[in-house]
Amino acid sequence: MNRDRRALIVGCGIAGPVLAVALHRAGITATVVEADRQPRDNEGAFLALAPNGLNVLKTLGLLEPVYEVGLPLAGMTFFNERGRRIGTIDYGDQQRLYGVESVVIRRGDLQRVLRQLATSQGVTVEFGRTLIDLDDDGTQVTAHFADGSSTQADVLIGCDGIGSRTRRLVFPEAPAPTYTGVVGHGGFVHAANVAPTRGFMHMTYGRHAFFGHITAPDGMVWWFDTTAQAQAPDRYAPRATDSVALLGSRRDEPEPIGTILSAVTQSVDQIPIFDMPSLPAWHRGRICLLGDAAHATSPHAGQGASLAMEDALVLAACLRGAADPQSGFAAYESRRRARVEHLVREARRNGERKFPSSAMARAVRDLLMPLFLRLGARSLRAVYRWRAEAEGETPRPPGREHLRSAHGRAG
Repeated sequence: MNRDRRALIVGCGIAGPVLAVALHRAGITATVVEADRQPRDNEGAFLALAPNGLNVLKTLGLLEPVYEVGLPLAGMTFFNERGRRIGTIDYGDQQRLYGVESVVIRRGDLQRVLRQLATSQGVTVEFGRTLIDLDDDGTQVTAHFADGSSTQADVLIGCDGIGSRTRRLVFPEAPAPTYTGVVGHGGFVHAANVAPTRGFMHMTYGRHAFFGHITAPDGMVWWFDTTAQAQAPDRYAPRATDSVALLGSRRDEPEPIGTILSAVTQSVDQIPIFDMPSLPAWHRGRICLLGDAAHATSPHAGQGASLAMEDALVLAACLRGAADPQSGFAAYESRRRARVEHLVREARRNGERKFPSSAMARAVRDLLMPLFLRLGARSLRAVYRWRAEAEGETPRPPGREHLRSAHGRAG
C-alpha cells in the first residue's frame, strides 16, 4: 500500500490498539476512534489469552506489560455435578512448545494496557466519536460522526465488535449475529473458605450451569458461569441479574459454587452469547472488518481475543506489501477465513456439549472425559502453535494454494 498511509480504526477495545501498533510498525499512521465517551477500564469480567494471541503481542513488543497484570494459567481441572474431579489439562509444557504461557486477565486491564502502549508509540485514540455514516469515493474514506465531525483516511478498519456499526453500514445485506442459546455471568469476589486453585481454572459441569473459577494470589476469586436459555435476548448488551436470584438458581450445585456466589452482594451482568455467521466478504472498497466485527466467536474455545490479535498482525503485513488496499484486504481475508470460521464452529459445539440432556449422557461424559481431554489437548496444540507471518513478509496473492498454506500452519 505504497501511497495509502493513513488508517482510521473504529473501536478501541482489544483489537483496535493491537492493529494500530501493527500498522505503525508497517509504516502506516493509524488513528483509533471509539464511541464511548471515556475508557471502560473498570467494567467487564475476564478472559483467557492463549499462546497464539500472546505470540502476536510478543512480536509487537506488547507482551510483558500484559503479563504484569494477568494471572498465569497453569491449566484446567474439570469436575462433575457432584464435585468429583473427572479430568485435567496441564499447561506446564507451554513455554517449551510455544515460547509463552497462557494467562487470564481482566478485560478492562487488558484494554487499558494495550491502549496505553499504543498511545506511547504515537497512536492517537479519540473517545466520544460515534460513527453514523461512511463515504468511500474510491480514493479515500470519509467517516461521519454523531457530533457532526468527519475524518478522512486512506482505509478504514472496523474493530467495533459483534454489534459492529461499520459492518451494518458497509454490508447492510449481511446476516445478523446468531444467538447461541447460552447466557453468561461473571465477576470478582472475596470469598472466604475457597481453597486456592494454584493457577488452575476449575471448571464444573453443574446441574444447571457450567461454572469456572480461579483464585488470585490476593485471595480474590475470579468466576464465571454459562447456562442454557432458550429465549433469545433482543440485544447484545448485558442485563443486570440480582445476585440473590442467581444464588438461588445455583443452590444445588457442588461447592465451592454456593460459597462463591454467596459472597456476591451486587447485581451481576447477564451476557447473552452470540456468534457470527459466515459473511460473504470481510471487505468492500477501502473498508475492512477485523475480529468480532467479521467473525465473532462464542467464548467456549477461549479464542476470541487471540484470533483478533492474529487478524491485526496479518492485516498489517498484507497492507504493507500490497499495491493497493483492496489487494491487501483480499490477501488478509484469504489467509484468515478458513482458520477463524473453523474455530467459530468449534466454539459453538463446545458450548452445546456443556449441557448434556440426560443423566445417561452425563455419566458417559464423566467416563470418557480423560479421552476427550487428551483429544482436546491435541486439538489445542494445533490452534496454539500458530505463528504470525514474519515481520516484513510480502503477502502472496490470495488463492487456494495460499489459503491451504496459511491454514496448514494452524495444523
